[in-house]
Amino acid sequence: MSKIDGKPNRSAEWFARDGKYGFIPRSWMKSQGFSAELFDGRPVIGICNTWSELTSCNRHLRDLAEHVKRGVLMAGGFPLEFPVTSMGEPLMRPTTMLLRNLVSMDVEETIRANPIDGVVLLAGCDKTTPALLMGAASCDVPTILVSGGPMLNGRYRGRDLGSGTDLFLIDEAYRTGQIDKAGLDAAESAMSRSAGSCMTMGTAS
Repeated sequence: MSKIDGKPNRSAEWFARDGKYGFIPRSWMKSQGFSAELFDGRPVIGICNTWSELTSCNRHLRDLAEHVKRGVLMAGGFPLEFPVTSMGEPLMRPTTMLLRNLVSMDVEETIRANPIDGVVLLAGCDKTTPALLMGAASCDVPTILVSGGPMLNGRYRGRDLGSGTDLFLIDEAYRTGQIDKAGLDAAESAMSRSAGSCMTMGTAS
């Protein structure tokens, strides 16, 4: 497969050229262990990864990227993973909404500046998802978004915990003396059971 949607691959401007302008990008990529067969005209598929240990929503995307790479190789493409800014509401202050457009520009400029013919976006929250989609749409390359999905439900005192609403209910119960510090700590440890975005019916879901 040497074209996507009948159009010449953008990556040919880097990898299919004769002389020094083809020599340089191929040589530097080969230094990472990529074999010569990968420069046979197949499309380069970028894997845009928002993995970060600062973003619990996306902390499992490093593993997911490996599965995506294998799929791209099996389909005849050349997968190349790249990072972009990761956003998560639990830690970022005052809000990730202030960074959404910055992330979108990060995605757009990374795609534009590099030999990328199509892109798989790995995202996992209500700010990262639109940011990545906006950035890719601005580049007009074939795009698939793979969501990291929601985290598992927590369990506390025999019932499900939601990551959004129950946070405020538990805080109110603690402040009004309905539960003690031990109960608050138990709920805190039980609420977020796995990687993934909020599992309540909020904007991420």
